[in-house]
Amino acid sequence: MVTVHRSIRHEPRPADAPPIGRLDWLLVGVFAAAALIESIVAPGSAWRPLVAVLALTLILALLWRRKHPLMATLVGWGVAGLLSILQLTAHTGDLGLYSMMAVLLLLYSLVRWGSGREMVLGTAFVTVVVALGMCVSSTGWADVFGGSVLLLLFVALAAVFRYRADLWRRQQREIRNQERVALARELHDTVAHHVSAIAVQAQAGRVVARIQPEKAAEVLAAIESEASRTLVEMRSMVRVLRAEDAATYSPQLGVADLPALARAHATPTVEVSLDNSSTRLTRHVDAALYRLAQESLTNAVRHARSATRVGIDVRRDGDTVRLRVSDDGRTEPGPVPEPGFGLLGMAERAQLLGGWLSAGPGPEGGWVVEAVLPVEALA
Repeated sequence: MVTVHRSIRHEPRPADAPPIGRLDWLLVGVFAAAALIESIVAPGSAWRPLVAVLALTLILALLWRRKHPLMATLVGWGVAGLLSILQLTAHTGDLGLYSMMAVLLLLYSLVRWGSGREMVLGTAFVTVVVALGMCVSSTGWADVFGGSVLLLLFVALAAVFRYRADLWRRQQREIRNQERVALARELHDTVAHHVSAIAVQAQAGRVVARIQPEKAAEVLAAIESEASRTLVEMRSMVRVLRAEDAATYSPQLGVADLPALARAHATPTVEVSLDNSSTRLTRHVDAALYRLAQESLTNAVRHARSATRVGIDVRRDGDTVRLRVSDDGRTEPGPVPEPGFGLLGMAERAQLLGGWLSAGPGPEGGWVVEAVLPVEALA
C-alpha cells in the first residue's frame, strides 16, 4: 500500500490537457445563468445575494479545471465548505443552489488532469468538505450512501478516461518506436549498399591507377559522388532510433516491386501505375513508398466492403513523389472512424521522412490513402 501511495503521489500531469475553448465558455454560461435564475426564483433569504456571488465564483472555477485542477477544486469545494459553515453558524436552512453541482465536474477534472500530489491533496480536501456538509445537514444513512456513490462514480469515470488516454499515448509511442526501428534497419541497408559500392570502386581504382593513371580521376569522382549520396541519406535519418538487437538484413523492396505485389493478390484486382521518374528515388524513400502501398493494399483487401478494384498510383511532382492507393469499396454513411494503429504508423513513417499522409473516404466512394514524400528526405 505504501508503494502504491508513493507512485500515485509522484505521477505527473497528463500532457494532453486541451486549452479553454468555446464549449468551456458555453458550460460556464449555462451554469451561471442557471445560478442567477435559481437565486431569483428561489424563496427569499437574507443570504441569497451572497450565495449567488459564491455560486458564480464556484462556476468560474470551471475555466481553470484543466490548467489548474487543484486550485479550481480548492476554490469550488471551498465555496461549498464556506456555505456549510455559514449554515451552521447562522442556524439557517440549506443555502446551496442546485447549480452548485458543478463542483462534481471540478472533482472529475482533478482526477483526470491533476498530478498525483494534486489528486491526493484535492481529494483529501473534498472529503473534509463532504463530511462537514453531511454533519451540518444531518443527512441520513441512505443519503450518505447515495452521495458517496455519486462522488466515487465521478472519480472512477475520471480515472478510467485518464488510464485510456495514457494507454493510447503509450501505444502511439510504441508505434513510433517500431517505425524508427524499421527505418534504422533501412538506413543500415542504404549505408551498406553505398559503402560496398565505394569499396569496389576504390579497389578498381588501385588497378586503374597502375595501368591507366589518367582514368584515376574518373574513379575518384565516382567515389566522391557515391560518398556524397551516402552522407545525404544518412543525414536524412539522423533522428531515427537505432536498434541494438541483431537482425537479418536483406535488400529492401521499392516502387519497382509494386507490380509484383499486385500480382500476388488475385482478388480484388490490383492496378499499378508508375511514371518513369519514380524509379530514381533514394533508397529509404523508395522503401517507404513500398511499405505504405503494401499496408494500404492490405487494409483495402481486409476492410473494403465489396471492393473489386484497388489502384496504386505513384507519380513524381518536382521535388516530391506522391502515392495514391484507392479502392471502389462501399463506404457506410456517417462520421469517419478514428484511425487505427496501422494508419498511425504509416503517418509516423511519412512524417519522419518529412512528408505527410492522409486517409479517408474518396469523393466517388471507396477509401483513399494519399502520401507525399520529398524525393530528398529531410536532412
